Amino acid sequence: MSLITPFLFGFLVAFIGSIPPSMLNMAALKTSIQHDVKAAKQYIFGVSIVVVLQTYIAVFLSKYVIENPSILELIEQFGIGIFLLLSFYFYKESNKEKLTIQVPKTKQTNKILFGMTLSALNMFGIPFFCGVVAFLEFIHLFSFDFFPVLLFCFGSGIGTYGILFLYVKYAQGIQRKTGKITKDINLFLSILIALVAVISIIKQGYKYL
Repeated sequence: MSLITPFLFGFLVAFIGSIPPSMLNMAALKTSIQHDVKAAKQYIFGVSIVVVLQTYIAVFLSKYVIENPSILELIEQFGIGIFLLLSFYFYKESNKEKLTIQVPKTKQTNKILFGMTLSALNMFGIPFFCGVVAFLEFIHLFSFDFFPVLLFCFGSGIGTYGILFLYVKYAQGIQRKTGKITKDINLFLSILIALVAVISIIKQGYKYL
């Protein structure tokens, strides 16, 4: 197997998997508009660091998870609580500010830490990459050797950074076309995260029927 192959797999999986609206890319969009591109780059760098770590963990858990699927259930159950708390947080924030085309810049905070924290709270990151690694290994397109694993993890971080950077780069264009990204991005985030939590609850419920 060529060493470029695991890098490409990691890049494409992370890039494509992060295209749909989620709390991570919507937060990148929000950071770009509320602050500036520099702050947004710091945020997505923090997100990408954690994605690399999550991928690294997922690679070495994948075989064990296949044999013990109850681990995924525990992660999902814990994730439900986290998402409900995040949904409530963003709902409260939605009552404090309204985002329009012109957004006054506020004092900079540690956006790298914010990105790392929000990414770490994404409890579906590890199960997602576990599934990908298990599938690639099943079709004999993944190696657990050191360098392929390292390149796969590095590729996942670059892929995540790439798609979030595109969200940031075209944030103003999206905003001009829609008038507003949403009437209130915090409210959108709250609803989005709440939906993820509800879907997870329903999924857990079906398992016990």
